[in-house]
Amino acid sequence: MSLTTASTDGRRRTRRQVLKIAGAGAAAAVLAPAIAFAQDRPVQLKISLWVPPAHPLVPATREWAASLEQASGGTIKSTIFPSEQLGKAFDHYDMARDGIADITYVNPGYQPGRFPVISIGQMPFIFNDGRKGSKALDVWYRKYAATEMKDTHHCFSFIHDPGSVHARRKIVVPEDLKGVKVRPAQSTIGQLVTLLGGTNVQASAPESRDMLERGVADAIFFPWGSIFLFGIDKVVRYHIDAPLYSTVFTYTMNKAKYATLSPGQKQVFDAHCTTEWAEKVAGPWADFEAAGRDKMKATAGHEVYKLTDEQLSGWRRAAEPLHKSWEDSVKKIGVDAETAMKELRAALAQFGAAL
Repeated sequence: MSLTTASTDGRRRTRRQVLKIAGAGAAAAVLAPAIAFAQDRPVQLKISLWVPPAHPLVPATREWAASLEQASGGTIKSTIFPSEQLGKAFDHYDMARDGIADITYVNPGYQPGRFPVISIGQMPFIFNDGRKGSKALDVWYRKYAATEMKDTHHCFSFIHDPGSVHARRKIVVPEDLKGVKVRPAQSTIGQLVTLLGGTNVQASAPESRDMLERGVADAIFFPWGSIFLFGIDKVVRYHIDAPLYSTVFTYTMNKAKYATLSPGQKQVFDAHCTTEWAEKVAGPWADFEAAGRDKMKATAGHEVYKLTDEQLSGWRRAAEPLHKSWEDSVKKIGVDAETAMKELRAALAQFGAAL
């Protein structure tokens, strides 16, 4: 055998060895999750959402749960319960705390005064976009969630795309709310309604159409796409075309259930409780709500109208006392309001989310 032939054969053997090693490495990478979680006890999670199955949050949460299952080697499985099957919308934080559900979708604004720090995100004229705003809120609130929502294990927070006021009669300036019965989106908007001389009528999103249909309420603060989803378009016809407010939400977990996870499962769960996942879960909903504005404009029998600069300035001025109220509420629990606000503004600037 010549030296050239021997050299060529050697290179071929080397390539085969490299390919064999690479193949073994790839196989190990595929098997690694299964091996890593083989000894873990299977976990079944009950995820409670109070929105109906047609709501964009339901399929987005299903995708989140599927990723959680795959990443855990199939050891973390979930069942999603929409439409208030396990409890009322107002009760979802306590449902996670008490273990009625393992993970719940929480609107902190449904319980006025209980979660003062995150309520700054409910202030009018904060966010310009649902996707960007969700990232900004989540990054900012992580510092405060561990103490403000200490009864549960916080996963992530987000907002819906900015909503507006929709009514059975035309509302243009803040003074038009005087004497009007309003279903507020959350507690901060409820304060605004009171400041303007209106009457708050409390109802969860699934209950809102009935309240308006029966004349118990005359107007509602609500995001655009959900007006159709909950059938509210059948009972209101006037809509201000302006991003007046957003509502904050969290996904939170029962602490005892989290404690049952193995170290590896906790690592997987924590990797699904990130700012990236906050946008992934909330993003399709934000897109859905934003599209609702154009859909409303094209719907017969509805009037969608813009405000003049002067009228919009009037709404901004009307909301100014809410900031002082928020500052006072967080100071009572030992939070520096100025620092918290600066941090929120920085997060808004980071993601281009400021209105």
